[in-house]
Amino acid sequence: MTELIKPTDIQTNNSVVVINWEDGHKSIYGARDLRLKCPCAQCIDEWTGEARLDQNTVPSQVEAVEHMLVGNYAVQFLWSDVHYTGIYTFKVLRALCMCELCSSACQ
Repeated sequence: MTELIKPTDIQTNNSVVVINWEDGHKSIYGARDLRLKCPCAQCIDEWTGEARLDQNTVPSQVEAVEHMLVGNYAVQFLWSDVHYTGIYTFKVLRALCMCELCSSACQ
């Protein structure tokens, strides 16, 4: 079993979400990019895994207004488009990091 790497700090600044991880890594996400990856049942079909979210309904300037930790494994965001049901596991958030280091590790 892989050890779970947890965030030490999460900042929501305008259209950017910044996560500092306990291993020293720093992930910077576009807020809209994260919003479009929402894993909730309203945005992703629970049975097929297909996207249900119409990307055109998400404002280009959507922001993460607030966030809260969910247990010891995830974070939930309140988006400026009033969506809030997605629970992003730390594992998923780390996998969504598109920094140069993480992108090259995926290849």
